[in-house]
Amino acid sequence: MSPEELRDLYQSVILDHSHKPRNHGELPAPCLHAHGDNPSCGDEIDIWVKLDDQNRISDIKFTGQGCAISQASASMMTVKIKGKTTAEAAALREDFRRIVMGDGKPLNEDDLGELTLLEGVQKFPQRVKCAMLGWRALEQAIEGA
Repeated sequence: MSPEELRDLYQSVILDHSHKPRNHGELPAPCLHAHGDNPSCGDEIDIWVKLDDQNRISDIKFTGQGCAISQASASMMTVKIKGKTTAEAAALREDFRRIVMGDGKPLNEDDLGELTLLEGVQKFPQRVKCAMLGWRALEQAIEGA
């Protein structure tokens, strides 16, 4: 894929997820909840998570406001982790962190799917925080279980 085609795909996916976010909304109680914000830019994310009796994410929703990257990343994250165990979600979070921070190759890049399109944010440290915002909120929600 040429650099122009990759850039066009990146823009298309980001805009699609930010304009039509998947799993957007709130879950009714009982569920886990966390709020994340990025004070440097004003982005905010709220995550609601339901776990089943096997520690599997049976449902997840988010709301928020902010830049296209924070909203698209949260949307893509919810699609990828729904149905995963909390341990599998933590492994995906770590692989995602690796690609957006430029900290080496992910252990299982195939599992990330279209999230790999956010790899380019590593060149912009403020955007890394935007891309990681939903993942940090998810981690806080699960830790609060």
